[in-house]
Amino acid sequence: MDAVNDIIVDRKDRIVWIRLNRPERLNSYDRNTIDEIITAFREHMDAGVVVITGQGRAFCAGGYLANLAEADFYELRGMFYGSLELFDAIRNAPMPVIAAVNGPAFGGGNELVVACDFAIAAASAELGQTGVKVGSAPVLGGTNLLAMTIGEKRAKEVAFLCRRYTAQQAHDMGWINAVVPDDELEAEVQRWCDELLAMSPRYLEAAKISSNVYWNQLRDNMASGLGMLAQAIGSPDMIEGATAFMEKRRPQFPPRAAR
Repeated sequence: MDAVNDIIVDRKDRIVWIRLNRPERLNSYDRNTIDEIITAFREHMDAGVVVITGQGRAFCAGGYLANLAEADFYELRGMFYGSLELFDAIRNAPMPVIAAVNGPAFGGGNELVVACDFAIAAASAELGQTGVKVGSAPVLGGTNLLAMTIGEKRAKEVAFLCRRYTAQQAHDMGWINAVVPDDELEAEVQRWCDELLAMSPRYLEAAKISSNVYWNQLRDNMASGLGMLAQAIGSPDMIEGATAFMEKRRPQFPPRAAR
């Protein structure tokens, strides 16, 4: 087991567990977290399966919102584009990647679930997007790739209204693969890993890369969305949304300016 600042990497034979290790902030990530996860993928390219999960009670609460409130352009831009680099690493990894959703997966945390090849959730887990409520937008899966899974109208509901969905609701929509009692999550993930490890690694990789058809088609859309997010860094909406979230109050966004 290898502990790093923001993640714990635990390899068991051909299975690599990457555990997000910032439970004090619900495993929300910043650029350092992203770089550590990408490095873990690079260092374990010979693994048969990679599992991503969270330490503590949360899976991942997305990007670290204190950074949004401070609105440092270059820092935030690095985190935004780093998120796409991370999801690319997951999508282009030769092995299957499973999200073991042990708790809340919101915002970029839900997009992390969407980016993984499979998602298995504990019954108590909740999923959803938070972007437009906190001064951002889910352009890396929540507004596009999720629509390919649950349908456009449902995905807009998720992205625009920022509701929370139980693991069972997410499963019923086809958002995740399986829901199990909380204390059976890791055992169920192990069963999926064992089944995958019995397959040909060569042809699993071929099947995975071929299955990226929607990801590949949507990636330009994601990059365009990131450009819009970057240009909005420091905007009144971003600062108010992030500040309100940190202060646990309802945001008061300025109305769209009249022409």
